[in-house]
Amino acid sequence: MRRQVALVITALAVGAAMVLNGPATGAPVNPEADLGTSAQYRVIGPKTFADRNAVARTGAAIDFSEHGVLHITATKAEAKQILALGFKLDLVPLPEVSTSDVVINDFPSADALYHNYAETNAELNQIVADHSNIAQLFNIGTSYEGRTIYGVKISDNVATDENEPEILFNANQHAREHLTAEQALYLANILTNEYGSTTQITNLVNSREFWIIPMVNPDGVEYDIATGSYRSWRKNRQPNAGSSNVGTDLNRNWAYQWGCCGGSSGSTGSETYRGPSAFSAPETQRIRDFVLSRRVGGVQQIKVNVDIHSYSELILWPYGYKTADTGSDMTADQRNTFATIGQQMANTNNYTPEQASDLYIADGVIIDWMFNNQGIFSYTFELYPGQFGGGGFYPPDEQIAPQTQRNRSAFLMLSEYADCVYRAIGKESQYCGAPGAPVVANPGNQSSTVGTAVTLNNSASGGTPPYTWSATGLPAGLSINSSTGQVTGTPTTAGTSNVTITATGAGLSGSASFTWTVNAVGGTCTGTNATDVSIPDNTTVYSNITISGCAGNAATNATVEVHIVHTYRGDLVVSLMAPDGSAYVLLNRSGGSADNIDQTFTVNVSSEVANGTWRLRVQDAASIDTGYINSWTLNLRP
Repeated sequence: MRRQVALVITALAVGAAMVLNGPATGAPVNPEADLGTSAQYRVIGPKTFADRNAVARTGAAIDFSEHGVLHITATKAEAKQILALGFKLDLVPLPEVSTSDVVINDFPSADALYHNYAETNAELNQIVADHSNIAQLFNIGTSYEGRTIYGVKISDNVATDENEPEILFNANQHAREHLTAEQALYLANILTNEYGSTTQITNLVNSREFWIIPMVNPDGVEYDIATGSYRSWRKNRQPNAGSSNVGTDLNRNWAYQWGCCGGSSGSTGSETYRGPSAFSAPETQRIRDFVLSRRVGGVQQIKVNVDIHSYSELILWPYGYKTADTGSDMTADQRNTFATIGQQMANTNNYTPEQASDLYIADGVIIDWMFNNQGIFSYTFELYPGQFGGGGFYPPDEQIAPQTQRNRSAFLMLSEYADCVYRAIGKESQYCGAPGAPVVANPGNQSSTVGTAVTLNNSASGGTPPYTWSATGLPAGLSINSSTGQVTGTPTTAGTSNVTITATGAGLSGSASFTWTVNAVGGTCTGTNATDVSIPDNTTVYSNITISGCAGNAATNATVEVHIVHTYRGDLVVSLMAPDGSAYVLLNRSGGSADNIDQTFTVNVSSEVANGTWRLRVQDAASIDTGYINSWTLNLRP
């Protein structure tokens, strides 16, 4: 069992310590007071929505909620109010706080894979240079300190404003949430790098216009890392008249229901300070003006938006300012559409989907304005981690790749809905007019063996079901069911075929193309590594298996038999790494306090060449409990 470690820090040797009276004691002042007026605390006791909302009404920023504990950032005055509510406060030290005046403007060396402002812009420029036919740099203006806020537009005819559904992804409204910019850059990279090779992405880029803004708050980002350490800075860097406190919480500065409902603070020192008026921050003005510029002929072209934050592993939808699911500004169909798509996305990444206010009331937030003012179906994604032990706002850079990849399917799914979100609840004909052609899900490149029976299930969305299915280029011995789209049979001849699967409904067709390799009987497609590999705390380790003599690609149902000895399997993220570096997550911190992993996983690696060195990657994402890889067996063609 995990040994719980309490982060209780008393105010020892603090000359200016406050004496806080009330039913709960022990809440200290922030010992890093020279770095600002706020500190991070754990609030012990809140269990209900009313409790969480009472804490939020003090102006404290609720960073994460778990059973009976809130992780917050609060001023000393807000901390005193929370004590008066009857809860206990434990101070959490700021991570890697520095008092240095030396300006470094970069991340700590241990997190060098994160992108600062200059590196983010360089990455965007490189994407455009490498994919100028589908990617174009744009900017929406400057921040308070004069930094240009850049983004990248991605579409097949990128220089032309086509009549296509548009999708906006924006990140880093809150400065310390650096993983959010990495998520936006990941999306820009897959949309460009996989264009022409991945059917789903190719179809989306051909039929959508993507706008991706990775760093909405560049001033706050640069300030947070200015000394080479973290300052846990949330707001922008705009001064406040009549106060030495700096910054406005950008995600409390939006006009719809601004400051209405106790979900933000009027105190300049608060982490949730909403500003003197709606859109008083230059950064929110820039995003607002860009969104308004996308109205063409009075019709908003941006159909869906994702506002990317961290952390808590949540998918949130409007409204944040009130608890009611529906009302004069939200119909039942709109709410059901939000919830249905939210749940479908959550099924792909194991996040928790809910209305934003289910956590606590927050007013003046971007998703409320986007939906109410512009009719844009807008979601907030709160990224990894989902519980303590993952680094909070500062997860190690080893988590960038697995955690950004984790949201791939969800973001692509939402992008597919951009032409008609109401398709999620079966009301596209009511709200979106005549449906278009179906979109066939690409099954990926397939691999099989002569004499071994295969089954491939195909699916499509949109258009007018039921579909009629057909196929061209199937290997000898295989056929497709015209009603279900299922391909079955036993391959008879070795070789590689170019296959196209087509679904037709109401006279409109959609297709997916891929290769199907049929291998001759023979070859060694399995391997075992029984050498023990130690798994220390907070590290990533690997165990290798080299496959040779296994011609063609791996199978859709490859198996990975894993035996890991560990006293807390909920610490572990286990992935299969293909020879080209692609990662396939097998287990992501599931299982809680149970011991050991003795499990066989089935994984579709049919897009991967079988021969080469495969690796089992095990990440221990927490402290205290350790273990080792005992053995693992890989079978690429079961």
